[in-house]
Amino acid sequence: MAVIRDRRLPHNNLSVELPLPSPSVSTAGDRRPRLALPPLPPPAVPSSRDDHQLSDFEKIKVLGHGNGGTVYQVRHRYTGAIYAMKTLTADDPVRRQQISREVDILRRTDSPAVVRCHGVIPTPSGDIALLLEHMDAGSLDSLLSARGRSAVSEPALAGMARQVLLGLSYLHSQQIVHRDIKPGNLLVNSAGEIKIADFGVSRIMRRSLDPCVSYVGTCAYMSPERFDPDSYGVNYDAYAADVWSLGLTVLELHLGHFPLLPPGQRPDWATLMCAICFGELPELPETVSGDFRDFIERCLQKDSSKRWSVAQLLLHPFVDGLEQSESDRAFCELISEPPSPPRGMLVEL
Repeated sequence: MAVIRDRRLPHNNLSVELPLPSPSVSTAGDRRPRLALPPLPPPAVPSSRDDHQLSDFEKIKVLGHGNGGTVYQVRHRYTGAIYAMKTLTADDPVRRQQISREVDILRRTDSPAVVRCHGVIPTPSGDIALLLEHMDAGSLDSLLSARGRSAVSEPALAGMARQVLLGLSYLHSQQIVHRDIKPGNLLVNSAGEIKIADFGVSRIMRRSLDPCVSYVGTCAYMSPERFDPDSYGVNYDAYAADVWSLGLTVLELHLGHFPLLPPGQRPDWATLMCAICFGELPELPETVSGDFRDFIERCLQKDSSKRWSVAQLLLHPFVDGLEQSESDRAFCELISEPPSPPRGMLVEL
């Protein structure tokens, strides 16, 4: 392995950034043609919108936490409009750079498959508040928990996968690698739309071979080449990491628990790394279709060069073989189901 550390995750929390040095990426033997990417404009500088002030909003409740910030549901005092407000603490130069990158990415994106940013508001403490589109049905993770972690049907999964793939297709076309695709970062509204959120560890690829293997994001959903680029990332493609994370997400929604470990296990960093790099895919039930099985295998190839691209997966029979109206209807029925009681203890991923 390129990097092996006896590291424990604080408080069994897998959603942490690991402050390890970024390894070098070997590209020896990579003879595939590379697309010459055009130069990008300089990053935007965070600034406030003239029509938004912090005092214009009242907090309703906390929606969640992640990547150095807290997300609140807020109401505009004069219009009654509901938003999500993500407050980011800029307490050191590294965090300020990370926040600047997240703001830059949000300002570059304009897609119905990505959560919309309505404004950037400075706070009296010097922190930044992002005014975001409110997704009123929570995340795919909260949806799974509300169902008691019971399996999601293949038609609903196909509709979900199609929407996320369309979002990734847009991001990758803008040279953006998300690097933290997981159920908690895929938000849902009552109309059945799924949108990609939380760009706190995302990266804009300014060159086609930019090294993008780093220990930021959620360890459990990192691809093998982000742990060990020498073994799994020789023919390097930064965008392939998002495909791995999507495959794990789809499989988790089907199984009802994190796929690479037994239900309820609370692993440390080394256990996760070994499961991702050396572990085998779980045995799928005989009732799953061949198309679903093949889709998961195409996403979860340990060698990143063998993983299917987003464009290929959009044409996969599991996603493309079912009428879109049927899969979308199945997903809408899923989010309208009443909550189920939880089943046992679960590890927070």
